[in-house]
Amino acid sequence: MTTGRTTLNWWRVYVDGYDMSGMTRSFGPLDCTFEEGVDDALTYVVKGTYPGQANVQMGTLNGIFNNTATTGLHAVMESGVGTVRDVLLPCGIQAAPANNDPCFAGQFEQLGYNANDSEPIMTVSIPFGNTSAAAGYLNYAKPWGVLLHYLSAATAANTATGLDQAAQSTKGGWMMYQVTAGNGTATIKVQDADTNENASFGDLLTSGLISCAAGVSGVVALAPTATVERYVRWQIALGDATTVTFALAFMRGTI
Repeated sequence: MTTGRTTLNWWRVYVDGYDMSGMTRSFGPLDCTFEEGVDDALTYVVKGTYPGQANVQMGTLNGIFNNTATTGLHAVMESGVGTVRDVLLPCGIQAAPANNDPCFAGQFEQLGYNANDSEPIMTVSIPFGNTSAAAGYLNYAKPWGVLLHYLSAATAANTATGLDQAAQSTKGGWMMYQVTAGNGTATIKVQDADTNENASFGDLLTSGLISCAAGVSGVVALAPTATVERYVRWQIALGDATTVTFALAFMRGTI
């Protein structure tokens, strides 16, 4: 993982198991804002405030019209108004996204699909609402996490060490996976360990056995009081698949 500043062209956009990066021009704002509760008892000289519920949103996806069958931005998104979308936005730091880079993730309802011919190239804008009421992680306000597996093919189990997240925590977490290709079934996992050695890792979150192909994605969340050990990593258990191309993010609970 590189650290430092970066630019928009190093971000990637994955929606419902499709890589929309090559058709996206911009997105955002990526927002997490807490409602402000006011504690203003009569005897207080100064009003106090505390954070209420969080509003999380990914704003608008602005892209280029593309009607390529199955995978084009128009083909995937045009008829999806009202659909809850799995959105994963990895942020590469001065290069394409790599394992342990930051990412923004969430399940957001697509509110519209608007084509625009005001430029020489045909463009579209796709607005999204706040976190969907049907999201699978409503106990978690934090949309930011880390990329455990950048979008690439896995053909065997992971025996490498994991990401050091500084300390054990007891506020759970959740994962999002985006599968863009595969040739059979597999199980995608997040594993954790208290010692950063291959033999120490055990399953923390699992997709269950899924059919892996373009257009497969999902979210799995822990209980908000679950313990997560200091080290985390990606894992895959191949069923009858021999190769699966996927991205995997983990958002550790901290609030």
